[in-house]
Amino acid sequence: MKILLQLCLILFGFNTLSFANNSVPDWISKTYEASIEHFSDDPADKPERHEIRIKRFQAVPMRDDVTLYADVYLPAEPGEYPTIVSRTPYGVQRPGSHERFIKFAQNGYAVVFQDVRGRYESEGVWEPFRDEAEDGYDTIEWAALQPWSNGKVAMQGGSYLGHNQWAAASQNPPSLVAAFPAVASTNLYANWITMGGAFRLAFNYGWGVVRMPNRIMLPQFWHTEDYTPEELKYENILMHLPLINGDLQSAGYMVQHYRDWVEHESFDEYWQQIDDESRFDQMTIPTYSFGGWFDIFVMGTINGYVGMRNQGATQEARDGARLIIGPWGHGASQSAGDFDFTPAAYVDQFETELRFYDYYLKGIDNGLGDEKPVKLFYMGANQWRAEDDYPIPGTEYRNLYLSSEIGANSVRGDGILTFDEPSEIGSDSYRYDPANPVPTLGGNNCCGAPTIAGPRDQRPLERREDVLVYTSDFLKEPLTIAGPVNLKLFAATDGPDTDWMIKLVDVYPDGTAKPISEGILRAKFHRGLDQLNLLTPDQVYEFDIELTGTANVFKPGHRIRVDITSSNFPQFDRNPNTGAPLGSSDEIRVAHQTIHHGGPRLSRIVLPVVQSLDERH
Repeated sequence: MKILLQLCLILFGFNTLSFANNSVPDWISKTYEASIEHFSDDPADKPERHEIRIKRFQAVPMRDDVTLYADVYLPAEPGEYPTIVSRTPYGVQRPGSHERFIKFAQNGYAVVFQDVRGRYESEGVWEPFRDEAEDGYDTIEWAALQPWSNGKVAMQGGSYLGHNQWAAASQNPPSLVAAFPAVASTNLYANWITMGGAFRLAFNYGWGVVRMPNRIMLPQFWHTEDYTPEELKYENILMHLPLINGDLQSAGYMVQHYRDWVEHESFDEYWQQIDDESRFDQMTIPTYSFGGWFDIFVMGTINGYVGMRNQGATQEARDGARLIIGPWGHGASQSAGDFDFTPAAYVDQFETELRFYDYYLKGIDNGLGDEKPVKLFYMGANQWRAEDDYPIPGTEYRNLYLSSEIGANSVRGDGILTFDEPSEIGSDSYRYDPANPVPTLGGNNCCGAPTIAGPRDQRPLERREDVLVYTSDFLKEPLTIAGPVNLKLFAATDGPDTDWMIKLVDVYPDGTAKPISEGILRAKFHRGLDQLNLLTPDQVYEFDIELTGTANVFKPGHRIRVDITSSNFPQFDRNPNTGAPLGSSDEIRVAHQTIHHGGPRLSRIVLPVVQSLDERH
């Protein structure tokens, strides 16, 4: 029976999945059972496939008389079809898009693929993010009224296209039935432009200056192996100070939206006006958040699910919130960074989307409604697990305390992590020089970064004296974590501002140091991202630093590690330690940092410990 099940899984599109110990997760089994029920051996019961037609350059009027243009993919046979809307700033003729929309049309859907305002074939002026809510609403309602639509509309797309779904859903268009935001931000300030208030320089510059103001990429866009003069190479341009006029170094002209991002360095009204997270309680539709543990927008993926599950405007929206996170970067794969997570890691996003749309737009009982709402990939064990919620009910939040005797500087130091509170009062110090920042090595990045994103071996960085390294004993039993990770840090700096950069690392028996979660806090935002509060030099503060969510099994023989430093360049801009407004000056100063631990100042990482995978079989 098990062999028959695996053969059927291959036939029904799960050929890229494999499972440890030949075990099949419940959510896959239910999919299989529903598929068997829906697709019998009778040819009449096979899913219908349609010949298709494409209507080019379809005019879509907006409320302000600007006209946007879309391509529409349709089954060739006249009729009224459930409709999928996808809105892109990258051009409807972008390679790779057509296959997905052709397949949707072949499966009985009409698809509206539209250039957003001011991009490619559409009229108007493009200012990132600002018009997507109203334009999305107008496009959805236009699509619902077309003779080829049955009036039921869903949205599709990832990254900026995923953000467009949240923006449109926040306006509650009456014809919108469901949305599938993939690798998408939900708060453009907190989980796109910044993380913990630190400016995502490589992404914001690479995407916002080098790529998006132009219809072709400028020559320095990360391809430094191409023939590019040193002065135009991306990694050199990013060293430019002040940041505010860095656009002139590559684009050769002022890029207004980039300058606006720099000038609005806190979560002020500029960002609050386009914040989707504050509007979850206005959204009435089921949503499926799809993302990766190493994606730049993973916190948006998580917040989208948690927000809709708890704050959605209707019971249908709350019950219909779904989440899947794999060990991916900005798109599903079986590997990321230096690590291959085996074929088990890969999930076919199209098949996942199709099943979701079939359930909500066609009313097909394919078993989706019977499944648990959350599916997480546990690194370390390389297994999927369906969960009842996120965070997982019954999670035990356990403290691992920082300590040292001589000093935690570099992997050569004696920094330790322990589940027992250290009674000895101690501290570790290091020097952070913005002229010599700790370089980016992997992490949650994408789309313009000059380094490879994902989990990369951290040992080259852990040899630096300006990186504090705290490591546990070898584990005797597996430790399984899944959910939010936080660091409670007692620390001081000798200036008015600095950064605290944190990584949670799984150390393998051979010494390989695989990062599984990271976080950063710009210290002047220690009271909230909407508040700028400079520090009193040399005063000890308790900083609460949010790391990216994760799911990992630390195996016996492995060790748990926390790395602490003050830079991660060019993923984030270099904090000049002066307290000056972001991007306003070329002045930098060296900061002297002190981390306190033990006694009343219990610096610690808080891990979301859950039952082992074996205990939950």
